[in-house]
Amino acid sequence: MPKPQTSAVKPMDVLRNSIDRNVLVDVKGNRGYSGILEGYDVYMNLVIKNAGETIGGETKGVYDRILVRGDNVIFVSPSKGDNQ
Repeated sequence: MPKPQTSAVKPMDVLRNSIDRNVLVDVKGNRGYSGILEGYDVYMNLVIKNAGETIGGETKGVYDRILVRGDNVIFVSPSKGDNQ
């Protein structure tokens, strides 16, 4: 019996395909960021430009560029409307 084909997507593949695209990042402490993913490394440290910050669901500000430390990242998701 043939095995069904599944395409496993690795986390680093998602990051690589999300460079210069909008992403949503949820981090520890009930914080989140949304903006354009400018770069990342193997530790999931993320550089996000035009980053909007939310704390507890409330918008706190927009920054030109931020660095999100990888050990605080809960998830990274490409924004809706950005096709991969």
